[in-house]
Amino acid sequence: MTRLPVIAVTAGDPCGIGPEIAVTAARDPRVVAACRPIVYGPHEPDELAGFPAGRVDGRAGRAAHDAIVAATADARAGRVDAIATAPINKAAFAAAGLPWRGHTELLAHLCGVTDAAMLFWSEPLRVVLATIHVPLAQVPRALTRDGLLKTLRLTSASLPAFGIAAPRIGVAGLNPHAGEDGLLGTEERDVIAPAIAAARAAGVDASGPFPADTLFVRAARGEFDVAVAMYHDQGLVPVKLLAFGRAVNVTLGLPIVRTSVDHGTAFDIARQGVADEGSLVEAILLAARLSAGRIR
Repeated sequence: MTRLPVIAVTAGDPCGIGPEIAVTAARDPRVVAACRPIVYGPHEPDELAGFPAGRVDGRAGRAAHDAIVAATADARAGRVDAIATAPINKAAFAAAGLPWRGHTELLAHLCGVTDAAMLFWSEPLRVVLATIHVPLAQVPRALTRDGLLKTLRLTSASLPAFGIAAPRIGVAGLNPHAGEDGLLGTEERDVIAPAIAAARAAGVDASGPFPADTLFVRAARGEFDVAVAMYHDQGLVPVKLLAFGRAVNVTLGLPIVRTSVDHGTAFDIARQGVADEGSLVEAILLAARLSAGRIR
């Protein structure tokens, strides 16, 4: 009999809802049937007593960081089969003097990879981000032909593990109406279209660039298996509109399986017993599914 996967569940920022949803999700009957979850980081009442609920705290940022580091080390060493992460707070990371803006950047550093991407997986819509935690004004500079080509190739290579053997990728434009032939911006002509052409030459089934205001509708209706968005909110607004609380953030390009929730630390409801663990349950279940394939 194939053993159940062991999933490291990091509790996230101790001042937010992460610890409570980590504990609740780890006890969910669906989770217990699919894997053996182990919670990393402060999550017991006595451990949380030293952290102020609902506030940015540098010590909390450091504690969340240390849990991620420990879980990643165990995953790389084979002591656990995957990681599912509760939310961290970027301001708390900064208050702790940490340089990373989010899980994706930290995990790439810990795993020694340079090409990683964020996939948001849900039943109605799947989206990969071409740029991640970048201020909107800096997105045009961050968007390069080579970087987008790497994202398209990584997306195509990663989706078979999710059961999509030959993924059809729809690529969004950056500007309104995908630039309108250069009238509303030239990034589509100078960066995005050349990256798509290079990806197609390498055997990737990528199409576009398409106006973002219709691409996600087409993807949700089944025309594409995944959409590639040019920046954070362009991709996450449609995912969260269609599947908030059920979408799962997956880091592509790592040598380990890592999934996460589709929401933040929710400081406003921390330790009030009302946080919804649904997204973390989905993240753990997807981590178990992906790592079970590796175990087999």
